Amino acid sequence: MALLITDECINCDVCEPECPNEAIYQGDEIYEINPDLCTECIGHYETSQCVEVCPVDCIITDPNREETQEELMAKFERITGA
Repeated sequence: MALLITDECINCDVCEPECPNEAIYQGDEIYEINPDLCTECIGHYETSQCVEVCPVDCIITDPNREETQEELMAKFERITGA
């Protein structure tokens, strides 16, 4: 699954630089995640880096974007050219 930032986001700016795929960006009100770029850090790290640094635990798996580990790895390979 891609990740999703909930409206509990406090705009603390710590998640955006942690994303290796540059999927996180400043939205109109809170940070948002481009699901087409989010691999949950599969291929880069063992854990999702944005989730690790978020001080308010507002980053969750997107229930509308179910993806298997294999699909996330394929997305990583497509994004990075690996």
